Amino acid sequence: MMKTALLLLTLISAGLPPASKPNIVFVITDDQGYGDLACNGNPVVKTPNIDQLASQSSGLTNYHVAPTCSPSRSALQTGHWTDRTGVWHTVNGRSMLRENEVTMGQMLKDAGYATGMFGKWHLGDNYPYRPEDRGFSEVYRHGGGGVGQTPDVWDNAYFDGAYFHNGQMVPAKGFCTDVFFAQANKFITDCAQAKKPFLAYISLNAPHGPLHAPQKYMDMYADQPDGTAAFFGMITNIDDNLGKTRKLLTELGIHENTIFIFTTDNGTAGGANVFNAGMRGMKGSEYDGGHRVPFFLHWPAGKMDLKHRSEILTHAVDVLPTLLDLVGAQKPESVTFDGRSIRTLLDPKAKVDWADRFLVTDSQRVRDPIKWKQTAVMSQSFRLVNGEELYDMTDDPGQQTNVAAEHPEQMAAMRRFYDEWWAELEPTFAQTTEIYLGHAAAPVVTLTAHDWIQGKNPPWSQVHIRNGEGLNTKTGNEGLAVHRGHWAVKVITPGNYQFALRRWPPESKQAINVQLPAGENVPGASKAYRARPGVSIAATEATLRIDDKDLETKPVSADAEEVLFTTTLESGSHQLAPVFHVAEGELGAYYVIVSKLD
Repeated sequence: MMKTALLLLTLISAGLPPASKPNIVFVITDDQGYGDLACNGNPVVKTPNIDQLASQSSGLTNYHVAPTCSPSRSALQTGHWTDRTGVWHTVNGRSMLRENEVTMGQMLKDAGYATGMFGKWHLGDNYPYRPEDRGFSEVYRHGGGGVGQTPDVWDNAYFDGAYFHNGQMVPAKGFCTDVFFAQANKFITDCAQAKKPFLAYISLNAPHGPLHAPQKYMDMYADQPDGTAAFFGMITNIDDNLGKTRKLLTELGIHENTIFIFTTDNGTAGGANVFNAGMRGMKGSEYDGGHRVPFFLHWPAGKMDLKHRSEILTHAVDVLPTLLDLVGAQKPESVTFDGRSIRTLLDPKAKVDWADRFLVTDSQRVRDPIKWKQTAVMSQSFRLVNGEELYDMTDDPGQQTNVAAEHPEQMAAMRRFYDEWWAELEPTFAQTTEIYLGHAAAPVVTLTAHDWIQGKNPPWSQVHIRNGEGLNTKTGNEGLAVHRGHWAVKVITPGNYQFALRRWPPESKQAINVQLPAGENVPGASKAYRARPGVSIAATEATLRIDDKDLETKPVSADAEEVLFTTTLESGSHQLAPVFHVAEGELGAYYVIVSKLD
């Protein structure tokens, strides 16, 4: 009885009916910046539905993420600094969310929510990193960081593609954003009809390149350069879909008690030439234009349905603690957030007593983090950039004048904070995210070049695969290329394993040395990844290399789609680096299918 009474008091204090948990619709777009919205001052882009949402929402005008996509998503999902989660890059084996992290999906699932994820995950494509392994019970997504990237379905483009539905590859019709919203809306409808509270995490790949959009949306911007027209066209398409989802919530009678969030994952990639809200920098930048993004939250039952804005400095690490606070859910005892609940900032009637704090964002995009690399230490009034440049954001929001010499005490305080922050996180950098082999949840594992760990970026898109890219600098014997990358794997069950080395993925059904014709293009300002010919690598042999040992070499026969090897593996960590032998030396096998045999 005492526990029931406490629960009722918690729900009532949250402004909710005693028996009702609020639903959550969380929409996050890719590469859309703060200035890529009409409501934020953009004079060209058409976003009437997001503008309406903004006019009925609590918003954050000083909200920051990472300057690139996977790191931002890791912070949102965990409430932890991106560098703590193992996700400081978008490829190179550094975009997989460490298995010890507990996600938004898992925490809300544990709180009784149905959890759905739609679109772009980009935090791992293999066990134990997939969304279905991290608390999401309904998953409909593309592979990797975008449609047509290496882990995605072969020859996928933004129209009429195929996606992974709860782990199974399924065909789809239509433009990718329309498909992801349609699947999310079906999930929302099913949950509403079952009277089940839900989290619909609609994480989009648009307006990220390649720049493709339905023609009617590009025609809206016929007076703009082709790239801008496609970029803004994708945004307006998102806007239309967001409007449809909000209308659906009303039709289902759940609008009042649904928390609806719209935000983006980093600064603009394609709109800065039109409008960048006076900020310096864009996607990837340590200046505000790289990481200050929009954030709107609408929740009528929580009295957050009027236009309200907070200018207090906030960060993606604050979002998960805030959501748990709003819905009355608990974090696991083992989790300590790097962020904090910003509920009072979002509540128009709350008394705000908010002490200034330091926050960090950085753009690493390297194999292992480098201290001060593209780093901003932020306070309410200052930005310390790369440890050397200080900007007064009150007088100089465009970050044009370095005032470091005028504020030595501020510089010292921010550098001291960062030094302590780095010292705490640095020991965790050596914890490599390993792909599991021999686990019952994933007895067959598809490895792709996207996740090679090496000193330079691997072939992360299907353009690179078609071009036959990925040769390392010629440093081997007689000047021949030596493959320097590997997959970090963890064998869960010792025994016999089969390795199928492939130049093309299984669904392509193509021989290793075949030359592919260019595929069909789609509407847009750039060429589809598949609309390029696939070169022959003319491989003569293949070698299975594990832990720097060449275990066996076999010839590549004329019509072979794969070269098969078997070996016995002990439990524990291994480095897998199989190669094809080509005229230039060694080329890492782009795709390897690993199967447990017994």
